[in-house]
Parts: sequence; structure tokens; C-alpha cells
Amino acid sequence: MTVSKQYGRIAFVASPSEEAQQALVQLETIYGNHPPDTADVIVALGGDGLMLQTLHRYMRSGKPIYGMHRGTVGFLMNEFSVEGLRARLEAAKVTVINPLLMRATDVHGQVHIHHAINEVALFRQTHQAARLRILVDEAERMPELVADGVLVATPAGSTAYNLSAQGPILPINAALLALTPISAFRPRRWRGALLPNSAFVVIEVLESDKRPVAAVADHDEARDVLRVEILTDRSIAIRMLFDPGHSLEERILREQFSY
Repeated sequence: MTVSKQYGRIAFVASPSEEAQQALVQLETIYGNHPPDTADVIVALGGDGLMLQTLHRYMRSGKPIYGMHRGTVGFLMNEFSVEGLRARLEAAKVTVINPLLMRATDVHGQVHIHHAINEVALFRQTHQAARLRILVDEAERMPELVADGVLVATPAGSTAYNLSAQGPILPINAALLALTPISAFRPRRWRGALLPNSAFVVIEVLESDKRPVAAVADHDEARDVLRVEILTDRSIAIRMLFDPGHSLEERILREQFSY
């Protein structure tokens, strides 16, 4: 059998679930398992949670990442099959995504810097609604948003929490970000905005002592924030691999017609 020169060395990572671990053993037996730093490609076995962890861990490696569904939610994953993996990798289509960079300053002056594949979200920490001021490219766009919170989502993350918050689904190649309120009280009818992915978004917390707010970049949280800066980090380009006909572009397009 001819071995793919492009993807000859595969690194497998798997979630702790029994299903994923069984798949790992099967695949290692057939294809081996190289260390990620010397591999040509990383194959993630699990659900979307495992995929997000893998994307975060290897986002600076330059390695393409291919997921196979052995978990609960598999929007970011390809179908699982033991056979013909190298041929599937060769035929896979590449989707390049840039993560968001969050720079959050808390009430103690500490700065928290994290990346997000899906979204950066701000949430109220207590029973009282958050009061937030929103600036885009240094211009004030909303002097006061009273809400449970607000989020900035990438196209890759637009079908996740953003969609649950009634935000728009963005085609994966759209040069856009979704700015979406979470349970807005005032202005009550504001449904959010579409921003160019070059936008520099700043969210300031008003009355932070009375209405504390947390900021979360995917799974990294900063508590009691005063100011959160969000922008697209173009220094990082993550290559995700999808089977032909099941690309992330196609999945997001289909999601817009689901009911």
C-alpha cells in the first residue's frame, strides 16, 4: 500500500470516554501514533469539546487537525471510520480559521489574555443585570446595554452559543463577527450587529462594584472585569480538515435551513 507523503505520520488524541478510547486503540494498531510535534497531522477522537481543546492546544503548531466523531456533539467532527484514513486525509478540504484574542482587565488591574475559537462572552455574576458600554474601532456604538451579557462570535462559533442567544449564523468564509446580546433588557429590541472581522471591539463594565461581570473566551474565564478588548488574531491560522461534501462551510449552510 502506498503511504501518503503528506500525512504519513499521524498523531491521535482522544477524549477519556470509553468510545473514544476504543477507537484510539483500533486506529493506533493500524496507523501507529506519532508524537504531535513530529506528526504531519493531528486526528482528534471525541466530540466538539475535545475538538475545541485540541484546536486550542495546537493552534500555534501549524499542524492540520482532523476530527472524527466519538463523542456527544459532533458539529466540528467528521464521521468515524477505521478504514482508509490516509486516503480520507488526502481528499479532505481545508478550512482556515483565525481565533479571537481577548484581553480582559479586572478590578485589581490584572490582565487576562486568552484565545477563543467560538466566542468571547461577558456574563453577569450576580442576580443583577450587567450594564455595559460598547465601542467598535474606538467609536462608542452603545452607551449602555443592560442585559445578562453580550458575546462576540466567529463564523465557526456562530452556530454554538451565539445561535442559542438568537444570534445570526455566519458562513465560515464570511469576513464577519457577530455581536450578540444575551437576554437584553435595554434597549429591549436590540438584536445585535454584524461587524467586519477587522473590528476592534471594546466592552466596558459600568457599575462593576454593584453589577460584577465575568468574561469567558471559550473555556477560559476572568472574573470581575472592567474592560474587555476583542479582536481577530491574524497571526494564528488554524487548518481544519473536513471530508468532501461534509465541510464546515456546508454544515453551517445546512444549519441555516434547519427547523
